[in-house]
Amino acid sequence: MGDIGQFLPMILIFVVAYFFMIRPQMKRQKDEKKFAAELKRGDRVITKSGLHGKIMELNDNDFSCILETMAGKLKFDRSSISMEMSKKLNAPEKK
Repeated sequence: MGDIGQFLPMILIFVVAYFFMIRPQMKRQKDEKKFAAELKRGDRVITKSGLHGKIMELNDNDFSCILETMAGKLKFDRSSISMEMSKKLNAPEKK
């Protein structure tokens, strides 16, 4: 019984770290992957670098997309599209 008592603080630290750090990160990664898979032509998006545009084409071979911006058309990787900012951009306005 004494041996378990020595390892109890280490076990508790691991459990707390799992529920407050590891699990939320895994959920966020899963949500971002789902968001990137659900992108479609015509969606207005913002990249992680802050570029605003509209999706013109999606390429499933290399997981890229072509965005139309005011400067022209640019090719980006789907993972470079910001999920949070794009959802805010497409959210309906509240009155």
